[in-house]
Order: sequence, then C-alpha cells, then structure tokens
Amino acid sequence: MGFEISDDLLGTFVPILVYWLYSGIYVFLGCFENYRLHSKKDEDEKNLVSKATVVKGVLLQQSIQAIVAIILFKVTGNDGSDATVPPSSLIALARQFITAMLVLDTWQYFMHRYMHHNKFLYKHIHALHHRLVVPYSFGALYNHPIEGLLLDTVGGALSFLLSGMSPRASIFFFSFATIKTVDDHCGLWLPGNLFHVFFKNNTAYHDVHHQLYGSKYNFSQPFFVMWDRILGTYMPYTLERRAGGGFEAQPTNGYKED
Repeated sequence: MGFEISDDLLGTFVPILVYWLYSGIYVFLGCFENYRLHSKKDEDEKNLVSKATVVKGVLLQQSIQAIVAIILFKVTGNDGSDATVPPSSLIALARQFITAMLVLDTWQYFMHRYMHHNKFLYKHIHALHHRLVVPYSFGALYNHPIEGLLLDTVGGALSFLLSGMSPRASIFFFSFATIKTVDDHCGLWLPGNLFHVFFKNNTAYHDVHHQLYGSKYNFSQPFFVMWDRILGTYMPYTLERRAGGGFEAQPTNGYKED
C-alpha cells in the first residue's frame, strides 16, 4: 500500500518548505557583494533585530498560517483527494492564478498602507517588520503575528476562496507567491532574474519602501504596482553603482527631499 499525502496538507506545508529552501539560496548568494543593494556591513549594523529573533518570528507566523490553512481546507470540504474530479484546463488555471494575484495584491496594498498611516498600528504592529532596514531573504515574513494574520493569512485565504482554485492548484500558487515574496526581500539584484524582467514590483522597488524616505510609498506587494500608480504612492527610482561594489536604489525626481 502506497503512502499518500493529501493535497490540503501539501498546500499547507510545501510553501513553508519552499520559503526556507529559496531563502537559503539567497543567503549563500549574499556573499557576492557586487550584487547586493546594501553592504553586508549595513545589514549587520542598521537592522534593529537579530537573525535568531527573525527566524523565531517567521516560524511563529508560519505555524499560524498552517493552522488556518488546514481549517480552511476542511471548511471548504475539498481536500483534493477525489480522483474523479477532472483536472482544470490551463486557461482556467491561469484565470484562477491571475484572480488570486489581483485579490492578494488589492488586500495587501490597502491593509499595508493603512498600517503605515495609522500611527497606533504602525508603532505597535507594522514597525516590527521595518526593524529590517536592510531586508534579507528569510526576513520576508518577519512581522507582528497580528499583521501576519491580517495581511498574509487572511489575504491568502481570500485569494484562495475568490479565485475558486483547488487545494492542488493552491500548492503551486502559494509556492509561487512565497518565492516572489522572498525574492522581493532578498536584497540582491542578480543578473537574469526573471522576476525583475516580468514584475515592476521587485527587489529594488520594495527596498525603497524599507528606507526612511520611501516609507510612504511603494506599498504594493507582492506582484503588481497598479495600486501605487493609481493612488499616487508610486516612487520611481534608478539603480546606481555603489562605491565599494553592488547597487543602490535611488529615488528620482527629488522624492528623497520630500
């Protein structure tokens, strides 16, 4: 008798495994100073939280996400194990993925922006994430548990439900979303990175948001920049070579002086 794992369990735990594996690749690549958006020295000196604390915080959030995901799959009554259910067509899957991306982006933009503009929420909740002035890969999901629940867990649940995707499809969507989120926080500008080719919302774009001058801009995450452009919170930037190696994302049109 073969050992089988249901799609709901895979949809719950595969993205967590992907998070740590993909982050580990960027930890290794971070030793190449010529591709960094901040120096290793700045990462060590400017960040206000230890890496051990970041790991503990991420594991806590992933535990909460796993519990909610398992409950969600059970409530929807579809564990993806019914072999008689016909597979979705590629067009249907693409429609579900695009819908889920738009739902997730919309939810996270407005919640993220509100957490910056509400002084109480920023001070007591969202400021935790911004202790990482110099973002790095496995710090992508480091934030307050309440923020993790509201932005990531609820946002993910809404994207799953409103897109109509199956637990099997969710394995691929949430793994993709996880990779994209890690990439946005990796702090590296690597040649040939396809995310930088196909998405304007990328590593440098999000790095601008983590700097003091960009804290009121570039709220969009993790895929598109449409809400920032529509609502006037988009901060354009240029990539410049940094003395000593690597790159810097510098705002254009005098934004830094605002």
